[in-house]
Amino acid sequence: MTEVKMPQLSGIEVLASGLDSPRKLSFGMDGALYVAEAGRGGTGASIPSPSVPGASVFYGATGAITRIQNGNVERVVTGLPSLALPNGSDAAGVSDIEFDANGNAYAIVGLASNPANRDTVLQVPDFSQLIAIDSFENGGSWTRLRDFGAYEQANNPDGQNVDTNLYDLLINDNTAYVVDAGANDLLSLQAFSSEVNLEAVFPARDVTNPFTGEAIVQQSVPTAAAIGLDGALYVSELTGFPFQAGTAQIYRLNAEEQPEVYAGGFTNVVDLAFDQSGGLYVLEYDANGLLNEGDAGALIYLSPDGQTRTTIAGDELINPTGLEIGANGDIYISNKGFVAGQGEVLRLSLEQETCFNQATVNGAAEHWSGLFSRSHLLGDQGAFDYVYNTGGDLDPSMSVVSR
Repeated sequence: MTEVKMPQLSGIEVLASGLDSPRKLSFGMDGALYVAEAGRGGTGASIPSPSVPGASVFYGATGAITRIQNGNVERVVTGLPSLALPNGSDAAGVSDIEFDANGNAYAIVGLASNPANRDTVLQVPDFSQLIAIDSFENGGSWTRLRDFGAYEQANNPDGQNVDTNLYDLLINDNTAYVVDAGANDLLSLQAFSSEVNLEAVFPARDVTNPFTGEAIVQQSVPTAAAIGLDGALYVSELTGFPFQAGTAQIYRLNAEEQPEVYAGGFTNVVDLAFDQSGGLYVLEYDANGLLNEGDAGALIYLSPDGQTRTTIAGDELINPTGLEIGANGDIYISNKGFVAGQGEVLRLSLEQETCFNQATVNGAAEHWSGLFSRSHLLGDQGAFDYVYNTGGDLDPSMSVVSR
């Protein structure tokens, strides 16, 4: 009987350091790895901090997109908007970069506030936008494509406070999916048109405030989207206050595009990615919960049927924020994402150790309705090649160069 092996960590390399609040990352068709840096804020206009009561976050054009290629690390797009505490931590800014099947680059810019604050206080329209990266030369240039802050202001699908914080971008065929962590929803644009479609709202739940004992509403705070081998969308959540350990879930959107729990028992999840067997990598920002001591995250692997899991990395990760799978199965992680000037990109080398039975994989095919081939799933062989067949030759000896 054939056995399929679970991955285990065999080594970690630091590919880049000195980054300002790195977030999600993605391989381009040139084989380079591109990293979104939320920045360090600045000394400009301020709005209330979304996470520190009584504090303010200040604007500065310190966000960036960094390229890692052939032994070099270079900030190729600079001057993107950023908000952060005075010490540069807890930043909101560019949070993800993705490429379409033709190699065109797109990014999303977060806000973590009511879009009215963007318009009347900050007066920086690039926040809460999907943007097209027009050039990576001479500091880069970009064009605003869609104002998701305006959508939240006009619609507020979850019925909670009006709030937007674009956090994850997924491009599949000719559709862009945007996870809005502030609005608790998943939105899409067909053919990058001007019309925003609501894919799903992620449910709040009733919990107890650990400090007062009162019943409160905990928001979902979705953080990432990925497409499984069944063609369905899977979405992770951070969970809102009080951020309890073991309560974050992975949702699967069913045929009616309603979120159903696929797997639970996670803590403060910020990213996820499927491998070629249908196994799921889940990245936790803080494995103990945000209100508890320690900053260690975790990378967890969930078997293709969702029944078996193993922790690949724990204490090696400090507040990780982004996850990408390389050509040879290596894992690339944005690490130390909370503070400015200390962010890293790590490459995790894996080996296959702990075994589970091939019947597990066969069961996954039954568990997921309609197992598609990848080229059909992504609607484009070039898109498949881009996601799975790039970026295997990065040099670990690198330093950051700004321009």
